[in-house]
Amino acid sequence: MIIERAMTPDWLSNTYLVASQPGGDALLVDAGGPMQELFAKADEHGLTVTHILLTHHHHDHVAELDAAKERWPGAEVLIHAGEREHVPGATGDLEPDAELELADLTVRTLHTPGHTNGMLSLLIGGTDVFTGDTLFKNSVGGVRAPGSTSYADLKRSIMDVLLELPPETTIRPGHTDPTTVGDELESNRFVRIWRGLDPEGDERCTALGEPATLVLLGDDYDGGHKAWVRWPDGSDDIVPGSKVERS
Repeated sequence: MIIERAMTPDWLSNTYLVASQPGGDALLVDAGGPMQELFAKADEHGLTVTHILLTHHHHDHVAELDAAKERWPGAEVLIHAGEREHVPGATGDLEPDAELELADLTVRTLHTPGHTNGMLSLLIGGTDVFTGDTLFKNSVGGVRAPGSTSYADLKRSIMDVLLELPPETTIRPGHTDPTTVGDELESNRFVRIWRGLDPEGDERCTALGEPATLVLLGDDYDGGHKAWVRWPDGSDDIVPGSKVERS
């Protein structure tokens, strides 16, 4: 399988070109750009994109959709039905928890809500899962972005869906570097606490201007931090680390 990646310098978001072999049809996963690198790779491999699959609707994942459609005007643009209204260029729906044959590749659409309600992770070829903004190398998605649902959804999507895949499965996140299911089970600090391997923190803090308990100040994909906090009513949240003031 051919997998080429381009990453935006500002957002660090990934766009992927995926094909079963040279000289045939291909898929694009997300369309945040930069596209010129992937256009060149498509030419190098002799590929024609027939489908653009969007993990979710946020701007940093769809900003270059028009450029992709100009290059491949016949390509279908598919996204979860619940997010389609946010992407004017979308042409059809991606049904969650389905198995599709696209561009000579088997694509399983895994519904992984949390960061957004219609977030889809895409298991392609049975070996590589494109996780959008649900799971990153050593980090997890936040649940404070537009269209987000809940901490409980995010945890369930990660623990009960993505990390139930075989440990050798390659995770290709929506931002920065790839990892594997096995590596995240062992090294992701959020996951380690969820698995009961490490203890929760209990430091008092202020998060988003409100009193909270800091369960974990973990890594984020951009070199900063993501915080797991617990509110006084006992509910949990994942917020930007920059929005947490430690006591």
